[in-house]
Amino acid sequence: MSANPQIHNHQDNLTHKEINGQDLKKLVEASLTWLRTNQQIVNSLNVFPVPDGDTGTNMVLTMQAAFDEVKDSSEENLGEIAHTIAHGALMGARGNSGVILSQIWRGFARSVDNLPTMDTPNFVKAITVARDTAYKGVVRPVEGTILTVIKDLASKAESALDVTDNLVSMLELLVEEANASVQRTPELLPVLKEANVVDSGGKGLYFIFDGMLRYINGEVLDVTDAKVKPLAEMALANTMEQIEPGQDFEVVVDFRPQKELDLSIFYDNLEQMGTSIQVGEGDGIYRMHIHVPTENLYKPIDYTRDLGVVTKVAIENLIDQMENQQGGCNRTQPTITPIQPGHIAVIAVSPGVGISRVFASLGVAAIVEGGQTMNPSTQEIIHAFEKLPTDKIIILPNNKNIILTAKSATELSVKKVAVVPTSSIPQGLTAMMRLIPSGDFDSVIDEMNAAIEEVQTGEITIATRSVEIDGVEVEEGQVIGLLNGKLVLSTSSLDEACLGILEAAHAQDYELITLFYGADLPKKDIPILENLIQEKYPDQEIEIQEGCQPHYYLIISIE
Repeated sequence: MSANPQIHNHQDNLTHKEINGQDLKKLVEASLTWLRTNQQIVNSLNVFPVPDGDTGTNMVLTMQAAFDEVKDSSEENLGEIAHTIAHGALMGARGNSGVILSQIWRGFARSVDNLPTMDTPNFVKAITVARDTAYKGVVRPVEGTILTVIKDLASKAESALDVTDNLVSMLELLVEEANASVQRTPELLPVLKEANVVDSGGKGLYFIFDGMLRYINGEVLDVTDAKVKPLAEMALANTMEQIEPGQDFEVVVDFRPQKELDLSIFYDNLEQMGTSIQVGEGDGIYRMHIHVPTENLYKPIDYTRDLGVVTKVAIENLIDQMENQQGGCNRTQPTITPIQPGHIAVIAVSPGVGISRVFASLGVAAIVEGGQTMNPSTQEIIHAFEKLPTDKIIILPNNKNIILTAKSATELSVKKVAVVPTSSIPQGLTAMMRLIPSGDFDSVIDEMNAAIEEVQTGEITIATRSVEIDGVEVEEGQVIGLLNGKLVLSTSSLDEACLGILEAAHAQDYELITLFYGADLPKKDIPILENLIQEKYPDQEIEIQEGCQPHYYLIISIE
């Protein structure tokens, strides 16, 4: 795919009355490009200050899968192209936002089925069917989300049909409404208002429609819509999780420009050198952050020096850092016991190889890599079980943001597939304890569903931004603890966070406390932590397991 579709004004290319399949393909390419350009903006809108703000990434990967299905197609029939796009989106859907986005495309495609071209009334109907399909795909729809935005778009489209039959004019109205709807989301969802952010999925949908309009109007699609951040808000501590292939070094340059900085040109030139670009400003000093390959190591420094006076330079070897982070973790892959024909096969999603080995020891038939910062796609889940010698499949998502994707997989298989809605690793492992491979399928599912209510989950990580949620004040860089998905504490030490989580969970009323330590936790700290917990809870059994999960120092099971 090109970085930016290269036609400067496309209004003349459209009849303003109708478009065909090739026109739709170009619009989808444009929306994907603009969404990817603003991917980190969407990611940054995560409500909780934890390193799993991946809505932008999930929506980009879903749109990429959709476009990949049609990028080489010469099909002119709009209905055919729409169905192919919808299929690609469904198979590539990741996370709740990606699944809902795929349902929007699914409804859109149903509405234009077999239409060679689409006019404005067809477009309006497609948006309304997309809304209905998206809402039906969610058991408990929540307002103030991407669902609200598509609902508002459908309402606006229906009312605007009396005003215009011009497709471009209609799209302009919808982009304006999408932006307004996104801005209203904090009034509908209190947690957004408390965190002082708009809904990330809704914002992503806005970028999708806005990308189409920008393409039609000949505007650039590969220069971010982001504004310069105050220096104090630049979250450079968490850019390790965004490392892509070819990013060998992190370069940070503070400089004082000789004249006013043209941000569009600045970003454009930096994008020729590397990725993960951030720019901050304070008191006339600009800070530029970028990840670059080895051959471009000094290019950002030389470039900023040409713009003004460089006051500070910092360079980090990313490859070395990643190797050191992973060095203390046993990377031995799990050994999976082959499933017997006709037995119940369990598919488990796991964020770390250590946790995968525990799942393997309990008898899973297949493991799908994924978790907080990289949700697997529908297709990846299907591939995990489609060739197994049984038609009885149970999926354990082990993450609240993977449950919808897992349920999508059940709809695309001829096998008997069920999802036990585990939202954490401890819930998934507890459910596995109820597996009887040769047992009755429905009875095993019932037992697993009952089991997940018997365990509590603690998670400890580093705050990615400053915020106040549920009465808990958090400063960026602090250690924070979540209990059953709810933020309950922030502190300066891992020890305090761990004991605080256990106290909040009333661990003294349970029998077993299991710590799954992550790839970033130094092994020397583990015995100290274990002794501290044992002193506080002498009557409880304490187990230590290597989890190897990224970003989360500890996942704690209390059962």
